Order: sequence, then C-alpha cells, then structure tokens
Amino acid sequence: MGLEDVADQPVSSFSKGMKMRLNLCRAFLNKPELLFLDEPTSGLDPANRQKVKKLIREKKDQGQTVFITTHDMLAADELCDRIAFIVNGKIEIIDSPRNLKLKYGTNKLKITYYSNSKLFEENFDLKGLGDNQKFIGLLKENKIETIHSQEANLEDVFIQVTGRNLR
Repeated sequence: MGLEDVADQPVSSFSKGMKMRLNLCRAFLNKPELLFLDEPTSGLDPANRQKVKKLIREKKDQGQTVFITTHDMLAADELCDRIAFIVNGKIEIIDSPRNLKLKYGTNKLKITYYSNSKLFEENFDLKGLGDNQKFIGLLKENKIETIHSQEANLEDVFIQVTGRNLR
C-alpha cells in the first residue's frame, strides 16, 4: 500500500505495523533530544523491523538519547548501550548487554563434530582451552560441524536475574 492509497484513510484502518511506523515518524518529527519508544519493533515485518532499528541506531549515533521499553530481547541487545530489567517497578539490574551476557553465561565452548560418520557434541571450558589435548585432538582428527561459545542471551539473563519469564 503506497502513500496515495492511505492519504484519505483513517488511521484506525491501518494495520498494526503501519500504525507503529506512523507513530515512530511522529516521535521523530520535532527532533527531540530525548526520546521514549515503547515496543518500537512490535507488529513489524522483518524488513521494516530492520529499517526501524537502523533509524534508531542513526538517531543514537547523532547524539540523541533513546529509551526503549520492550520484551524483545534481541532488539534490546542490538540497539541498547545499557539494559535495565524492571520488575514490579524496581530496577533489578542495569549494565551493558555484553557484560550481562558474560556475567550470566557460561565460559564453555560447544563443538559438534563427526567421528566415524556419527555426530557428537562436546563442551569444553574456555579457561586453558589452548592446552586442552582432547580439544586439540578433536580439531585435528574430526570433521567439525559447528563451534559455539555458550554465551547467555538477554532472555536467559532476565529469567536468571528476576526469576520470571518474559511475556
């Protein structure tokens, strides 16, 4: 639906995503130094979600302060310099997404590999990994399918810190 298609339509007839985009445009219209956005990516398709995130990053890079309230921990991780988890009106914890994930994650590396045509999975502590002969042997002798650090995501951190699930 193009601009000419909606010019004479009441906003109440817009989809949720169109309403979200309109509200975002209205929020930036007066070029505020401080901006509060509630669930800015809610109801948007993946392409428009990326556009909104890009716009928020651009505003942030221009020195604008943007506060976001959201249950979308992926968006919070991508957009926020600092995260505060609020439960029952109280800030439970506040820190950078990176620090929160490192603090509440595990210091392990998970390797999925093939040996004798069978798929296996092993976990290794990151500490002393370079001297771990079993790890080095796996790398040398097997076909590695994936290697992942076991970093927590922000949803995991929220549940650990607050003891609650996200809605």
